[in-house]
Amino acid sequence: MRVALFVEDPDWHSRRLSAALRRGGAELIVTSLKDCRFRIEAGASGIDIPGLDGALPDIAFVRTISNGTFEQVTFRLSLLHALRESGVRVVNDARAIERCVDKSMTSFLLHRAGIATPATFVSEEATAAEAWRARQRSDIVAKPLFGSQGRGLRRIVGNEALPDPMDGLAGVFYLQRYVGRTADWHDYRVFVVGDAAVAAMMRRGASWITNVARGGSCEAVPARGRLAELAVAAGRAVGAAYCGVDLIESERGELSVLEVNSMPAWKGLQGVTEVDIADRIARHVLAL
Repeated sequence: MRVALFVEDPDWHSRRLSAALRRGGAELIVTSLKDCRFRIEAGASGIDIPGLDGALPDIAFVRTISNGTFEQVTFRLSLLHALRESGVRVVNDARAIERCVDKSMTSFLLHRAGIATPATFVSEEATAAEAWRARQRSDIVAKPLFGSQGRGLRRIVGNEALPDPMDGLAGVFYLQRYVGRTADWHDYRVFVVGDAAVAAMMRRGASWITNVARGGSCEAVPARGRLAELAVAAGRAVGAAYCGVDLIESERGELSVLEVNSMPAWKGLQGVTEVDIADRIARHVLAL
């Protein structure tokens, strides 16, 4: 089985995943989406992937997509759409990636699926954003619509003004009611493969931002019960074959899904779990 692994800079994750796929018997081609191209002419598949001589893989696995201009990113996603249209199984496919990278669409899909998620308001219009915020009677978190690893998060307390939407928010107010605790800050990351929660951890922070990239510490927790049920449902709602799901617990112990990551890192989680996450991903991919 030929597997194309799309990654920009081969890292710890791609090395672990490559080894697991090869152990499973895959013929692996490691390349970057920015090195692929459309070639639309007689006798061609329409898609050129380095190392395949014009042929298509059986499975395409997307580990990372590099940053670029709007046109460059659109082109790379178009390649993934085209692979799916050509009968190639893409993990995760462009639709799932687009749904997860856009937090507003993730929130909409979670809500539509009946999955608990914080009250959310998204708008380009400041007056509407201020009016919604005034009705919440709680702290608000402003997030970049596209963002990860806790970058750009702002907690709006009391009567504090909302930030300028062009100051780190790229012109869009993505606002959520603050659900976390006043102390003992923690949340959860659950790693989902297929329809199973394979590993989970609690992230503890020195502040309300608990991301490992912001100094949070990790400890393993059982990937079962309500935590696992919500995470699996969230992955299904966005159409992800595998994902990292972030959940938070209120002061009353109620769980809500914050985000779904369609290209999740798992080095921190791997450090606290005995489950070989790369192996679980590879086995799922090769069984598709």
